[in-house]
Amino acid sequence: MKKVIYIIAVLAVLGLIGYKLMSNKEQMAANAAVAEIKSDAIPVGITEVKSAKLDKSFTAQGNFAPIQSLTLLSETQGQIQRVLKRKGDKVNVGELLLQVESNTMAADLATAQTNAQKAQRDLERFENLAAGDAITKRQLEEARLAAKSTQAQLVAARQRLNKTRITAPISGEINEIYVEVGSYLNAGTKLYDIVNVDKLKLKVKASESEVLLINKGDKVTVKADAGAGQEYEGTVTAIAAQADPTLKFDVEVEVKNAANNNLRAGMYGTAYFEVADQREAMLLPREAIVGSIQNPNVYVVKDGKAFSRQVKVGIVTQNQVEILDGVKPGEKIVQSGQINLREGMKVTVLK
Repeated sequence: MKKVIYIIAVLAVLGLIGYKLMSNKEQMAANAAVAEIKSDAIPVGITEVKSAKLDKSFTAQGNFAPIQSLTLLSETQGQIQRVLKRKGDKVNVGELLLQVESNTMAADLATAQTNAQKAQRDLERFENLAAGDAITKRQLEEARLAAKSTQAQLVAARQRLNKTRITAPISGEINEIYVEVGSYLNAGTKLYDIVNVDKLKLKVKASESEVLLINKGDKVTVKADAGAGQEYEGTVTAIAAQADPTLKFDVEVEVKNAANNNLRAGMYGTAYFEVADQREAMLLPREAIVGSIQNPNVYVVKDGKAFSRQVKVGIVTQNQVEILDGVKPGEKIVQSGQINLREGMKVTVLK
């Protein structure tokens, strides 16, 4: 009897599961039908192209570059005896970085000094003899040439000795070191990368309409994207005379770093060029733009359908985009719901 009851219970459970699955299938089919009906017209929010006064002030983005940067190469040869500065150290112009073995150079200098002194004494003696016609003019000239030659050798020997003391040619920070104590140098061996970030250059690009509003010496407000909103004063130091292939002009803005040098070369920054003037412009909300600012499109609503149209943009603010070409004032533009749109789709306007 228990076995029969067990079988009946199992059959009841299976029946219930089958009923539930069938019910879910019918519900899914109903939802799909509703979705198919709704997809006939995509609900969207729209806006209009409006003409308004626009501040001529604009922003431009770019990367910070060091005001000075160089790779220091060896001008001497020999074994390194001391390394005084390493990666991350700050250095000043003329500060000692490396000391190269100098015994040979010092000996050469001593020899050159001796030869130069002897040649000078010989010249003085020959000049006295020449005054009494005791030697020929040719002998006197040879003595003069010998004195000049040994003097040149002395200067060269002194320079070779000085070059064993390798000093910093610029102030800055050691970004990389390539040698160690015991390394043997030849002329041209790479020693250090030194970067000066006391001042930096923010390299940005301006459009043809924007570049006409900039002059050398203009003061600019600069922010580093990683700088927690801290502002720096910049000065326009260079403006390109020729546009690049994208019709943009290179502009350099010099920025004095903070006392702790928290700005770093390679960081991304924004320059704000303030212009005390306004002009008429066609504007759209930033959300209406489909794709990137470099390749912008919008959906124009006409006769209940949405059509994609490429536009040319000008100044971009946080909330609005200037439209230079592609649409006309009064046209209906999709502001929300673009993700579901395709060319020529029917749309219904959300109230």
